[in-house]
Amino acid sequence: MNRLSHPLRLFALAGALAATASSCTSDNRGVDEKLTQIVQRLDRIERNLASGGGGGARGAAQQRPPEADRSKTYSVPVDGNPYSGPADAKVTIVKGYEYACFYCDKVRATLEEIVKKYGADVRIVSKQFVVHPQAATAPALAACAAHKQGRFEQMDKLIWEKVYAAKKFDQDRCWEAAEGCPVVVGLAQELQLNVDKFRADMKGECGEYVQRDQLMLRKLGMSATPGFFINGRWLSGAQQLGTFVALIDQELKKANEKISAGTPQASYYQTWIVEKGQKTLDKQ
Repeated sequence: MNRLSHPLRLFALAGALAATASSCTSDNRGVDEKLTQIVQRLDRIERNLASGGGGGARGAAQQRPPEADRSKTYSVPVDGNPYSGPADAKVTIVKGYEYACFYCDKVRATLEEIVKKYGADVRIVSKQFVVHPQAATAPALAACAAHKQGRFEQMDKLIWEKVYAAKKFDQDRCWEAAEGCPVVVGLAQELQLNVDKFRADMKGECGEYVQRDQLMLRKLGMSATPGFFINGRWLSGAQQLGTFVALIDQELKKANEKISAGTPQASYYQTWIVEKGQKTLDKQ
């Protein structure tokens, strides 16, 4: 049977493609190939649906993984994660992303606009969420290893500019080899890091670090990149600036009220988000 001829498969594929409109999902094909073929595939789906098949949409929707409820506040610890902005910012944006995702790159400009708009009221925390492991694992581990030497921001910039933009991804589980991954090791040398420590951290603690963040985000309903928790409030995909602003303004208002009532600004996120937020996705 043709793979696209079964109605349930059609709707499942349609749902998956719709999700990629602002986010990257786990698909081990090249990101560029996926983006260039998406319109053609949707056209084929529409033609097949027009010719008859419609049942199965409900079943496909039920098979999608549950997602966080944007109206709720989730506990998202950030200890040990790299961040930009003040540690005591009133609004913390936790960014789940990977280095092989078109939409993760696209939303970087939006985040820069947010920083310009809100200044010291916002900090952005980075957590890796690898959905294309062959391409994105080595950069994720490299970012972690650079963070351990205090150079996360510089490594992050180089990865986007010299790995992602040039499509020079390290392959074949190179992070497990003694010599490390040539592309990202070259970036470490460019930043004048301790390369021996960089390689050791990539092969050692950083694997556990990346896995821990990924499992935590997945527990809270994240299944694609990019995804954001804005003071614990979920926002999925590379949304427009206005969508971010609406949620940030709500959280900034709440933070100002709590701080005015006596909560120290430096402990606001820990007290009201990490300690009082939902720890799991399914809590009613």
